Amino acid sequence: MDDLTLARAIHVVSVVFWIGGVYMVTMVVLPLVHQQSTLEGKVKIFDGIEKRFGAQARMFVLLAGLSGFYMVHQLDAWDRYASMEFWWMHAMTAVWLLFTIALFILEPFVLPKLFHRYMKANPDNAFRAVSWVHYVALMLSIITIIGAIFGAHG
Repeated sequence: MDDLTLARAIHVVSVVFWIGGVYMVTMVVLPLVHQQSTLEGKVKIFDGIEKRFGAQARMFVLLAGLSGFYMVHQLDAWDRYASMEFWWMHAMTAVWLLFTIALFILEPFVLPKLFHRYMKANPDNAFRAVSWVHYVALMLSIITIIGAIFGAHG
């Protein structure tokens, strides 16, 4: 096995776990949170899962980024960013950057204060906003994955 094959395997597995987790949170966890009758129940489920999945998501986003940039570097494929034929590489980088900013900057430093303040003022709208953001991120991720599969396989 060569280094590019290993990097590709790490990349694919990282994306599967990362985006699979986003799918699970978006399509299963958040609807379950919405069904809770009390604010305390909503917060307990949401915070518990977010903390546990957040650490894993950060690790897989980091691995996906490192392995992706390694492959681009090793293949000297930087020129693909100058061509819209490789739009899926732009999309992969953009989705990765979006999640990197969310997981490493916004979630630990910005969102907890804003979310909890907004949640106390209007809990239903706060959880709706969280769901909407997750749906958008998931749809962008799915479009990117489909584009990358088609792009990588001609």
